[in-house]
Amino acid sequence: MTATIESLLTNYPLKTKKEYENAIHEIMQEIALLGLWRAKFFEHAAFYGGTSLRILYGLNRFSEDLDFSLLTPNPTFDLHPFLKTIEEELAISGLKVTVEHKIKHPEESTRSAFLKTNTLETFIRIGLDEPLKKHTQSNELIKIKLEVDIDPPLGFQTEIKYLLKPIPFSVRTYVPEDLFAGKMHALLCRPYKVRVKGRDWYDFIWYVAKGFRLNLSHLENRMRQSGHYKEKKPLSDQTFYNMLEKKIFGLNVASAKEDLYRFISTPTELDVWSREFFLSLLPRIQFI
Repeated sequence: MTATIESLLTNYPLKTKKEYENAIHEIMQEIALLGLWRAKFFEHAAFYGGTSLRILYGLNRFSEDLDFSLLTPNPTFDLHPFLKTIEEELAISGLKVTVEHKIKHPEESTRSAFLKTNTLETFIRIGLDEPLKKHTQSNELIKIKLEVDIDPPLGFQTEIKYLLKPIPFSVRTYVPEDLFAGKMHALLCRPYKVRVKGRDWYDFIWYVAKGFRLNLSHLENRMRQSGHYKEKKPLSDQTFYNMLEKKIFGLNVASAKEDLYRFISTPTELDVWSREFFLSLLPRIQFI
């Protein structure tokens, strides 16, 4: 095990197999961000989504993917050169990771890749105790999806945040008000194929509790681009409240909680969840 990985692992409580998997997952995310910084990726794009909240703002839930948005639309954006730098950075740090570039149709609005490492091989590499290794199948993978929105809705602002590990480096991210708008767009407009994404509702609570204001104008831009708001008049506070209230009344709270359990360490914090609880948050939402 390299000194880099050993140092990063000290930031985590490590007892169960799942805790080790989550730790390696997050370490891969952080090293990937470092690789992107070295490649000057953040001159072109900004970090957003649940993982940005987790890594940059201390959101208390595990998050799987790395989501980015170009600063301006660019249909010819090529992700491939940046992936090579990520793979090199992970290798230097002592993690054997395969980077799989997902080729999409040129007209699609995202560019994607997957970072994959064999779970058992990684456990062996970091010197994990035998009792935990024996419960790991040889074909298990730790996998991260990396996705870049190449046609972002405009009207957002970004800022630079600094990380100190593995080494000091910087990451460009959306400001909290626009991150909040992106989350509310997902909560209001995401199609639920199998189950409700409780993560959206957990993050909504987090934004309200932190007192972050919602950029309603950026939310409107997102909803117009996705076809979920077509009125000529601007999106108003009251229209937003009505949309969110309707979403809450239709929420399967039990399904939302079930989705979230594997992402948090203290499930009891979900005991208060109910439609009435979420409705009580509406008057606490602040706007810019």
